[in-house]
Amino acid sequence: MIDEIKLEAETRMEKSLEALQTAFNKIRTGRAHPSILDSVQVDYYGSPTALNQVANIGVDDARTLTVTPWEAKMVPEVEKAIMKSDLGLNPSTAGNVIRVPMPMLTEETRKGYIRQAKNEAEGGRVSVRNARRDANAQLKDLIKSKDISEDEERKAQDDVQKLTDKYVSEVEKLLQVKETDLMEI
Repeated sequence: MIDEIKLEAETRMEKSLEALQTAFNKIRTGRAHPSILDSVQVDYYGSPTALNQVANIGVDDARTLTVTPWEAKMVPEVEKAIMKSDLGLNPSTAGNVIRVPMPMLTEETRKGYIRQAKNEAEGGRVSVRNARRDANAQLKDLIKSKDISEDEERKAQDDVQKLTDKYVSEVEKLLQVKETDLMEI
């Protein structure tokens, strides 16, 4: 029973890290990376579809992405979807290939992105702590129903705290990597 609670807490903490990583991928750096366009939705025959489901996304050079729709008639739709996204990108079309240049980041935009990354990291830490809180509440319920002893509960809470510390430090490492990435020129 205790092991199930700890396993569930660890699973939730792992999902928090994955969500944070996804959020960090959406914060663009000066370099071109296909995951920047992961959040772009294209109107594909009337239904919103992820861009990577209707086109190949590649890296042309360090500052340019290439998007090649699988159907030629999707080129204007894809270009419109990239423009409408909140990423601040201006694609240009050359035949069936859409080039998406990554604008240079100014010092001000870098600091804004770092603030955004810190907010995302704080959300990740809160999510990890929420998993800890829920696990500890379940342990308290077990002690109330006399399914476990106080010593078992204390040991389990220590284990959950160790998990929490581990995942919070992972969040810090991810944030540090993202900050370094953003400050590179």
